[in-house]
Formats: sequence, structure tokens, C-alpha cells
Amino acid sequence: MTQSPETRFRTSQLEENDGPSVNPTDNRTMGEIIAARFSRRGFLKGSLAVSAIAATVSPLALVAADEARATEGSAFKFDELEAGIDDKHHVAPGYDADVLLRWGDRLFADSPEFDPVKQSADAQARQFGYNNDYVGYIPIDGSAEHGLLVVNHEYTNPHLMFPGIVKIVDKDGKKAAEVAPLSKEQVDVEMAAHGGTIVEIRKEGGKWQVVRDGKLNRRIMSTTEMALSGPVAGHDRVKTNADPSGAKVIGTLNNCAGGVTPWGTYVMAEENIHGYFSGELPEGHKEAANYKRLGIPEGAYEWGAHYDRFDLAKEPNEPNRFGWIVEVDVNDPNSVPRKRTAMGRFKHEGAESIVARDGRVVFYLGDDERFDYVYKFVTAGKFNPNDLAANMNLLDDGTLHVAKFAEDGSVEWMPIVFGQGPLTAENGFASQADVLIETRRAADLLGATKMDRPEDIQPNAGNGKVYVMLTNNSKRKADQVDAANPRAENAFGHIIEIVEDGGDFAATKGKWEVLLKCGDPSVADVGATFSTATTANGWFGMPDNCAVDSAGRLWVATDGQGPKATGRTDGLWAVDTEGAARATSKLFFRVPIGAEMCGPLFAPDDQTAFVAVQHPGDGGEDWEAFGRPSYYEDLSTRWPDFKPDMPVRPSVVAITKQGGGKIAV
Repeated sequence: MTQSPETRFRTSQLEENDGPSVNPTDNRTMGEIIAARFSRRGFLKGSLAVSAIAATVSPLALVAADEARATEGSAFKFDELEAGIDDKHHVAPGYDADVLLRWGDRLFADSPEFDPVKQSADAQARQFGYNNDYVGYIPIDGSAEHGLLVVNHEYTNPHLMFPGIVKIVDKDGKKAAEVAPLSKEQVDVEMAAHGGTIVEIRKEGGKWQVVRDGKLNRRIMSTTEMALSGPVAGHDRVKTNADPSGAKVIGTLNNCAGGVTPWGTYVMAEENIHGYFSGELPEGHKEAANYKRLGIPEGAYEWGAHYDRFDLAKEPNEPNRFGWIVEVDVNDPNSVPRKRTAMGRFKHEGAESIVARDGRVVFYLGDDERFDYVYKFVTAGKFNPNDLAANMNLLDDGTLHVAKFAEDGSVEWMPIVFGQGPLTAENGFASQADVLIETRRAADLLGATKMDRPEDIQPNAGNGKVYVMLTNNSKRKADQVDAANPRAENAFGHIIEIVEDGGDFAATKGKWEVLLKCGDPSVADVGATFSTATTANGWFGMPDNCAVDSAGRLWVATDGQGPKATGRTDGLWAVDTEGAARATSKLFFRVPIGAEMCGPLFAPDDQTAFVAVQHPGDGGEDWEAFGRPSYYEDLSTRWPDFKPDMPVRPSVVAITKQGGGKIAV
């Protein structure tokens, strides 16, 4: 449903994904499967049952293992940070957290200085973009201290970006914020603030610096020309008035997480594309069901008022040109980014990859919506480390799979291939291009398992496991849970661990286990399963992004915590996955109020963790606790006195150990 400018506030991904579910199938949910799996094991009801996360059948063994975790050391060596809420970022004692880049910072030697009251699209195109999410690092000459930082700019918050557009009004005796409609010039700034940044960075004297005259520095935007490649390129369903060839797309939208390929390219994942489109399809249009499955149009953005391509009435095929994985050759600042359609079209969260035993490359992909699916893509060709040019089109040919989780702890990766199973003309598919354009419907027909917002998915080369972040699902019904899964309205999410058959990431079968059910373990009804060694600071909810460092250790970032949800801000937690300390978590870094924790990324030598602080200061009512008006009331008066360290600027932060050395060692 289209939102008016007065009610449109683009806040966290939690709120963006909390609308009506668009999955119409009766495919089984992950909650039902978890409940059935542990019910079959005959676990006792109550606290022992809800703590069942390991493949054991003895409640006494569970208690013994938990006691061992409380006494045996963690793989992470640092003094835990205290959880809390304020308007600053905090890092564990003994570490420095330095802001490397903020929204509006200069990226080129000739970039203009950021002026919040005189923004323009031309200036923003030469500056660091807004709402930084994914962070990647590509070494230059193999260096862990000199490389390219690649960063996604997911979406924009105009009420935080533009001074004077927020007005406080009285509605039924209560204060409410209204946002004025955006001008075309402001929309142009938004469009330039989307996309991604490629920028050279160097570590000097233990601190990271931006190299503004780096020859590979580049901004990718929603106005950057791109190519469609793979099975969908040139198909009638992606042809428009502006592009009758169906091979050229202008821009990329809502790039959430992403990845860096083994051959050193940057991949961007287009996620919540539905908000950019407004208007109505012509009556009876053939794309109506396709778009409904993706929630298109939502109309949260006003771009359609100024640009025909975002108005469905004028360009009904345009949405089919978004929702893809985009690959960028960072070594050529003039290269045309390519949307790799073989990897499917849905609300992509990320695209983390690993080389399988036989040389094929496997990408794990989450569809970030309640009751949607987990995917992986396996290239047909093999990675050649001695011929990088030979790898540049690997993503145009391969097999996309979707996951089906079973009660016995097995997982099957089902191929999404035209002509196989239900993916035939009888079900409305005429080619592989149709299957990929409607990836969600194809997965529906295959009977994939409905998940609780699959976000980042990380393979771990060290132990052969795969970690799936499931952020939450506020719509899970009570009749889908039992004593073994006692969380109707799964507010806090959980983490699934997958072991592929034979340790082969390209396998089509594997085993799964619940690593963690998240939330406050001191509240019995929550049913969290952190080990007893986890302190009051160490638990978390809403797992979102994650990283595996070179030592094979798991780090989890969160999205959605705050005064109302958890009583603490989002942050970065170190999570033990092996041995007696399994399911122990420790808080390492936390963000300012209103911000989402994105990234994280470890430099190749593990001596730096890069994290992204997204939309700090959002959620105006939460500022009252600090004895000053909310930003809605305060923003217009604060902007004239703008200071570089103001919390409303999204930023990338570099965390290093004081005196040097590896993090948490």
C-alpha cells in the first residue's frame, strides 16, 4: 500500500519487513519443523526441552554440557563490554573504534566538502553514500594493510538527511511527526546516495586512512548504467520503453549485504526493491501475481513522481529488472556492473561464497522476508586462481537451489531448473528465464521450508559448517509451536547451523541443527538457549549480519534491538560454536541508539574489524531518555550547528587492538 509522505519514515529493516506476509503457500515453516524434530526426540517439557540445541537425547547430558561451558574457556579473549543504551558507540576495553568514513565524506581529491544545508546530487556522487550496510575488503598486492574497501549503501532516511522537512504537529492531543514531500532535487540526492562505494584505504601508524586520489575509487549509484546478463538478459519481461533490448538497466537499489568473490570482484545484493515503485499496473497485466509475491508496489519512495521508470502505469516491466545480484569489477573503474540473473530474483540479503572441493564456487543467499527461503547457487564452471579473467563470467552459468529442512535434521537443496518437477509450462513457466524472474513462486512450488527472515548466511572453511541468521518472525502463530519451540511471535530470532554432506559445500544434501535461539535467557517464556557461561551482557536478539574470521570464529551483528525490544542497542557479539563453550556469546561492540549494526568484516590478518553503523539516531521517541528533545523536534535547529561527529551520520568504523595484534586473541 502506498504511503503518504506524512507517514513515511524509512527505519530499520525490522520495520520494513514487518508488513503482511506475501508467501501464500502452506509450505511448512521452520518453527513447525524445529518443534516436530525435538518432539520426536521425546524431550521433557519445560526449560530442558527449550534448551535442546545439540544432537543429544539425554536431558542430564544437556545439563552436564551446560555446566562444562560455564567453566571451560571461550575461543575469544577479551574483556566483555557492558550492554546499554546511549548516543555513542562503544568497544570492549583495550580496543580503539575509529570512524573511517561517514555519509558525505569526500572520496576523491576533487570532491566537495559535505554541506548538509546545500546538498546536491552532483556533490553526493563524489561523496560517501548513505546507510552503509555490507562492508568488504579486497587486498591490493595481497596486503592486509592496503586494499579496497567496498561498501553498500542500502537506503535513505530523508527525515534524517534533509533539514527542515520534519514538522511536529498535534494529532488527537499527541505529538506526531510529518515529513514534507520531497522535491525533485532531494529525490536526486537520494538516488545518488544509494548504491555502493569502492575506495582505496591504507593502514598507517596503526590507523586506517582513506586514499582520496586512489585510481580505483568509484561510486556506484541508482543512476549507474548496468548490464543484465545470464538467462534473463533480453527476455521480453525485462524490456522497457527506455530499453527495448532488455539488456541494459539504469542503477541498483536497496543493496543490503553482499560479498567478495574468490576472484576479487564485489557483489551487491538487491533486497527490498518493492518500496521504490508506485502507481498501478494496467488492468489484467500478466505481472500482477509476480509483483504481489514481492509486495510491489509499496510506494515508500517518491521517485515515481519524478521518474517514469518507477511508475508501474508507465513502465510495468521495470521491477523485473531489480532484485538481482550485481557483480562489479573493482579493478576497472569504468567497467559496467552486471546483474547476474542466473542467481535468482528475490529480496537478496547477501551473497557470501566459498570454493568447493571440485573447484566450483558456492554462494549462499537469504531471502529477507518472513516465511521466505534459504538458497544457494553453485557455478557450473570452476574457479581458476591462475587465470582471473577466466572467472569473470562464472556467475552466468550454474544451478540455483532452495532449501527444504526435515524433522530428522536433514536438509535437501532442491534445484530450481525449468522442466524439472513442477517448474513446467503447466505451471506458467516457459523457460529458465521465467523461473528466475519468479524465483519465489518456483520455490513455493518445490515445497521449500518457510523461514523466519533469512538474512546473512556464512560458510566457514575452517570447520565446514554454514551459519544461517534468522532475524525474527512476529507473525508465527501459537499453533505452530510446542514445548520444544515455545515462541509464538518469534521476536528474537535464531541461528541455524548446516553441515553439508561429506563437508562438500556443493552437496545437495546435508544436516542441520539449531545453534542458538536468541533473546534474554533470564526470561523463561523467551526460551533462549545461550550457554550458562553467557553473561547478562552477552545475550542478544535479532541476528542479522555475521562474519567468520580467519580463525573460523563466528561474529554476529544485530538489527532491531533497542529500549522497547531488548533494553540495549544493537551491536557485535562473539559466539562460540565449538567444544564445551558452544553457544556462549560475548558483547564486543555496540552502536548508538537508533542504529543498526551492519558489516562486520575482518581484515585478512584479523587485526582490524570493520563495522557499519547504519541509520544512527533513528526512532525519535527513544532520545527522551537522554534529557533532550527527540530528533524530530530538534533536527532543524541542530543542522545549522552541524558537527562532523553528530550521531545522525551513518559511518564505517575500524576497530583495532591497542598496541596492535589480532582481535580477541
